[in-house]
Amino acid sequence: MLVVQGRKSGIMTIGKIDISESLKCVEALLKEDKTSSPQMRATMELLVLIINLLLEKLGVNSTNSSKPPSQDPNRKRGSRRKVTGVKRKPGGQPGHPGKQLEMVKDPDEIFDLEIDRRTLPPGQYSSNGFERRQVIDIKISRHVTEYRAEVLSNASGAQFVAEFPPEATRPAQYGSDLKAMSVYMSQQQLIPYDRVLDYFSDQCRIAISEGSVFNFNQRAYELLEAFELVARTRLINSGVLHADETGINISGKRLWLHYAGSSKWTLYFPHAKRGGEAMKAMGVLDDFRGILCHDHWKAYFAFLCSHSLCNAHHLRELERAWDDYNQSWAKKMKSLLLAINNCIKKSTGSLPEGSVEDFLERYRKIIKDGERECPGPAADTAKPKRGRIKRTVPRNLLERLKNFEAETLRFMTDSRVPFTNNQGENDIRMTKVQQKISGCFRSMEGAKIFCRIRSYLSTCRKNGIPPTEALKMLFAGKLPEIIARLE
Repeated sequence: MLVVQGRKSGIMTIGKIDISESLKCVEALLKEDKTSSPQMRATMELLVLIINLLLEKLGVNSTNSSKPPSQDPNRKRGSRRKVTGVKRKPGGQPGHPGKQLEMVKDPDEIFDLEIDRRTLPPGQYSSNGFERRQVIDIKISRHVTEYRAEVLSNASGAQFVAEFPPEATRPAQYGSDLKAMSVYMSQQQLIPYDRVLDYFSDQCRIAISEGSVFNFNQRAYELLEAFELVARTRLINSGVLHADETGINISGKRLWLHYAGSSKWTLYFPHAKRGGEAMKAMGVLDDFRGILCHDHWKAYFAFLCSHSLCNAHHLRELERAWDDYNQSWAKKMKSLLLAINNCIKKSTGSLPEGSVEDFLERYRKIIKDGERECPGPAADTAKPKRGRIKRTVPRNLLERLKNFEAETLRFMTDSRVPFTNNQGENDIRMTKVQQKISGCFRSMEGAKIFCRIRSYLSTCRKNGIPPTEALKMLFAGKLPEIIARLE
């Protein structure tokens, strides 16, 4: 079994064999060989190219690309705590605020406990108050409310029935709290339908069907139409907006979920395509004129707004340029970007006078150093080809950092702009969790329901409204104040 030791500074080893050096020798021999037929030489050159591409893939991991940590080869599992040399006990450390279970002011039940006076020594005793202790527990049970409407008859036999409340439209129906709990479990906690049914059956002794769970979700989707319109308006008027997209599986087909969000608002939107057509159909970016944070997906640059690029992506790509290609300029650029970000954090959002010019000068010097260390490809005048000449991975990164200097350093010149697009990454992460749990959406309708409900729940969470409370309000026929006042 071959064990890949890793790739550092352009060197890939398998066991004790330096594969990178061996490939260089093979390439040199191919250039010197004049006896092989053109067919053999072409075959060998193709094999060398394939091996190089495979080695390049092996050097990619979560620290130098967008590859998730779960796909890292031989990844270390366990605690991520940094070793400081000081032995610490597990749990909260000195100075950590922590949380303590506290007594509540309004207990649901109170039991007065009296002393059995027969166990006391003889004498006179007077009451001295009481000592309190509380046991905090939960009770999950079915609660059925029956409405009995009075029926009156007059002398002629005509009957008159008292009016039932709006929620009692049939002899038996599910209440709004049950509907809210069902939607919370399936859309917020991402519990599959059959396990939602098990919960209601086992814990509450209520038999509901899979169709009922779907109907509850569909009803929530319909009630949130007004919310989606408000969310679009608020996002369009935001000063800074985050955008991202991720693949989703709908009935075995790869489609896309698009995201636009801010610190207070979230909007998800499913579409068959990934590019500009889908972004326009979402109804936000066409009219947005603020600063859009994203990961340099080309389609975003078609919109008439300012742009800010995610530096978390840049840091990983710079790490790869140093690890796999031994590009010293990439190591310097990574250090510079981190230094700028740390300086901004220490200065509470705005850099000291003169720092921007100094950092900008250092940035441009590193770019110049990179152009000498990693020159662009020379055009083949003997066999000119149409289109852009292929560049190496480090060269592509270098040109992007040069051509998009303002977008890369937007966080340095505008205090509203974050260093990364982590807001978008975090907001879209639960979509990947849903796909891991359920595998796919059954239909585009199900994906739309998920997106609108999750948009609402994410927005409520950002504004301090718990998901359960938000869903209870929704099924009670009202929206939170932050949304309702903008309708």
